[in-house]
Amino acid sequence: MKKEDKIIAIQNIAKTISEYGCFYLVETAGLNAEKTTALRRACNKADIKLMVVKNTLLHKALESLEGDYSELYDVLHGSTSLMLSNVGNAPAKLIKECLKAEKDATLPRFKAAYVEETIYVGADQLSTLEAIKSKNELIADVIALLQSPAKNVVSALTSGGTKLHGILETLSKKED
Repeated sequence: MKKEDKIIAIQNIAKTISEYGCFYLVETAGLNAEKTTALRRACNKADIKLMVVKNTLLHKALESLEGDYSELYDVLHGSTSLMLSNVGNAPAKLIKECLKAEKDATLPRFKAAYVEETIYVGADQLSTLEAIKSKNELIADVIALLQSPAKNVVSALTSGGTKLHGILETLSKKED
């Protein structure tokens, strides 16, 4: 690969990474064509971009970006694929699904991730990443918490109004 081509590839990788909120580093080498195609389809369905990259180019792309990605450099060996997403836990859920689908599956193998400005390294972090709530899930939780007291007040007023109306109606019939 010519030096100019490498520079363009590094810029493309850096640009792609900066377009997404998080990325996962996974090993997919060793998957046969059928499983690779199934993984790509699952990624596409879950709105996850899957890219196979050269470790040296990825290393240089990460160096060119703002932020400290130095913890990720140690896992850049072997083959590396990038799973890019705007939802922090989506790639973790997809990896878990792929591993559950086949009894003795070891691929795709999680190496590391950058999610919400935090770096996670090691396969033991996959469960932690899967449990992280997305931004939309957190917003929904906050809205539900804010709506709960208002719903209780409206409910109390509605039921109280019905009781009051019933009492007034009973009193008015007794006077007749």
